[in-house]
Amino acid sequence: MEAKADQIVLRDATVLDVPRMAAIINGFAAQGIMLPRSHYQFYQHIQQFIVAEAAGQVIGCGALSVVWSDLCEIRSVAVDPEWQGCGVGRLIVDSLLERAAQLGLPGVFTLTYRAGFFARFGFQQVAHETLPHKIWGDCLNCPKYPDCDEIAMKVEFVKETEHAQG
Repeated sequence: MEAKADQIVLRDATVLDVPRMAAIINGFAAQGIMLPRSHYQFYQHIQQFIVAEAAGQVIGCGALSVVWSDLCEIRSVAVDPEWQGCGVGRLIVDSLLERAAQLGLPGVFTLTYRAGFFARFGFQQVAHETLPHKIWGDCLNCPKYPDCDEIAMKVEFVKETEHAQG
């Protein structure tokens, strides 16, 4: 599907978006390339989500979850298969990274099966053990724990003073 960036609107998710977000994410979960999410989980964390919309239809979503004072996670990034390759995922991740920076966080991590996608944003692979708050907060409840096969990746923000000196 050919689309222009100006046709895509990013906005905060609402409870009315939950069925569509669940359909997109759980479609990928059925293929084993994302973890499934229940409607309850979406409603519980709706304030963390943004959606991408085109012509009034939700075509993608993603969430930013603060885990600790120096740690947040980009999670549940998914784009309708018909809209993949149109820049929707890039818009979502760019927006979530901007939110993290505005919150004063020094960096962001993600757990993913799509390392190449996140590498384009500067994410680098890290050991799961470098994310203890994530592991103790979420991973213990995951059906894949302790044999997680997702790739842990992290990006650090460059501070203005570091950038000016470097």
